[in-house]
Amino acid sequence: MCGIAGAAWTSRGLPPDEPTLRRMTDVLRHRGPDDEGFWWSDRPASLPASAGAPSAVPSPAGRPAPDSPGSTRSSGAALGFRRLSIIDVAGGHQPLANEDGSVWIVFNGEIYNYRELRPELEARGHRFRTRSDTEVIVHAYEEWGVDALRRFRGMFAFAVWDDRRQRLWLARDRLGQKPLFYRQEPERLLFASELKALLQVPQAPRELDPEAVDLFLTYQYVPHPRCILKGYHKLPPAHYALYEEGRLTLHRYWHAPYEADTDPAGFADPALADCRRWSDDQWREQLRRTLTDSVRLRMRSDVPIGAFLSGGIDSTIISGLMQSLSDRPIHTFSIGFPIESFDERRYGRDAAQRLGTEHHEYVVQPSALDMLPQIIWQYDEPFGDSSAIPTMYLSKVTRQVVTVALSGDGGDELFGGYERYQAVRLASRLDRLPRLVRRLCAHPLWQKLPTSTEQRALGRRLKRFVAALGQPPELRYLRWIGIFDAELRRELYTPEFRSTLGEFDSGSFLGEAYSHAPGRDFVTRTMAADVHSYLPCDILTKVDIASMTYSLEARSPFLDHHVAELAARMPLHLKQNRRRGKLILLETFRDLLPESIQNRGKMGFGVPLDHWFRAELNPLLHDTLLDDTARQRGLLAPEVTARLVAEHESRRWDHSYRLWNLVCLEQWCRMFLDRRATHGPELVR
Repeated sequence: MCGIAGAAWTSRGLPPDEPTLRRMTDVLRHRGPDDEGFWWSDRPASLPASAGAPSAVPSPAGRPAPDSPGSTRSSGAALGFRRLSIIDVAGGHQPLANEDGSVWIVFNGEIYNYRELRPELEARGHRFRTRSDTEVIVHAYEEWGVDALRRFRGMFAFAVWDDRRQRLWLARDRLGQKPLFYRQEPERLLFASELKALLQVPQAPRELDPEAVDLFLTYQYVPHPRCILKGYHKLPPAHYALYEEGRLTLHRYWHAPYEADTDPAGFADPALADCRRWSDDQWREQLRRTLTDSVRLRMRSDVPIGAFLSGGIDSTIISGLMQSLSDRPIHTFSIGFPIESFDERRYGRDAAQRLGTEHHEYVVQPSALDMLPQIIWQYDEPFGDSSAIPTMYLSKVTRQVVTVALSGDGGDELFGGYERYQAVRLASRLDRLPRLVRRLCAHPLWQKLPTSTEQRALGRRLKRFVAALGQPPELRYLRWIGIFDAELRRELYTPEFRSTLGEFDSGSFLGEAYSHAPGRDFVTRTMAADVHSYLPCDILTKVDIASMTYSLEARSPFLDHHVAELAARMPLHLKQNRRRGKLILLETFRDLLPESIQNRGKMGFGVPLDHWFRAELNPLLHDTLLDDTARQRGLLAPEVTARLVAEHESRRWDHSYRLWNLVCLEQWCRMFLDRRATHGPELVR
């Protein structure tokens, strides 16, 4: 796992100088503490020949030095790299080139099937100098061009400079496990693993995007391809980009095959072509084979490896398959909290005992006051999922023992694990009722009935369910998962800020995500929407940033595209019934799951925000949201913010998740806009 950065430019563009490229990679050091490297296709005269890269070669023969008398500068590229050594620790230095130095790459991620691809490439005449998966990408590009993406099983974000074509190729993995930011300027394209690296470029603008703010307060993240700052973008999952002659074009190279008319020739596993004839037992057998193979590939490592083990169904299955493939006890890791309702340790303990792993258990006292500055700094954009706090703690303690950890991420979205999918199922049935009955169920009168203020209390959840029954299904789901609904956001914004949004509709992002499975039942469509939105933008962003903060590589076997395609084609009855989800996981892997885990309810990986905002975080809440700095920013109406704080403090309503998102937004503004931070976190009070 690594951090990458660089640029490509036209003959009229400006190459980044050495100090700039070094600053871009230095700020990514947490992603790659083991090594660094740099390369320029047209090396500025001020740079040393090696530019910090032992494997670098001179610019292509026959090209004059860019600053020599009478020379004309051509298009070019500069590549920077920070390395976390996982595969071919001794020989995998980057930037890395092909045999004649005409193709160069910087790569963040893993190509798990590189051992299978290498013999085929060698048989076609390609010569390898390393044992790394990175070099497989270079030769695969030489052989198959951008279509090489279809052959890779992995998580990745990379940049390839093709000097013969004067072309930069950027690509991101299918499910969006590895990030890639970019900024297009006149005659130049900049890219990096994280936004903060792009902000190291001299005169990099920092103008807040109002529409991105509206998206953040809707979803608790800024979804791709948007970025919190104007002019910056994220390459979406399953996309690649080509930059040639100053033009940038984006292309999608993969779709999860949710639709019944998907061309079988496009399936990763040819067996899926016959899946319509499969019995339930055949589906289970195929899932067992496919997921086991995915785990096997992700156990390839030249450094110590382990697994997150919360004691949930997904992490227990992954740990169990790892243990079945290992000749010694694997390392597993879980954390717990002193507050019982947030403590899963006993389930992790049960799973470890059943599987026979070498289990590491830690108790932490999570402190948002201590972790908040690091979250604001590391996540680059406002990020409101508070489970980033325990994920960071878990990553920190895991890294003390291993360098790679497998996780169960993706199991909920692919196999129907969230409780909200049960609500979607029930609401879909209620949609058959006459409109008058549905309107009566959704009448505001029901919202005035007294219930507990606790976020997950049954009465509160029932209110949220019935309040949205009168809406179209897509808008209803957005209301359930959203942080601030459209009405509250309009009330929350100042008139001046609201006017900058015009007719912008933040719900269009989720609406587009629903378009990936138009012909399926609405529950499956909702799972597909989450796979294309919530999974990459929230869950995978959270895990990638939290793990890489501590130079830990997190691998997710459920997110192998063979597994994802199998789940996409799977009938709903195998995933969900009226009582629970993930049925096929329970039935297929029952031998790995202790009874206590088979029968447990879903527990979110959360923290006690509601309590914190009435206790130790209460001063920060006031200092961040109610002081002059926040009022003068002009985004939020002070009286509405004060009302939300007062309602929470008085226990009239649990606004903890909303307040956390507002705190993250304001703290981000203070760190990145007011202080224009470039080097590290600091809590701004």
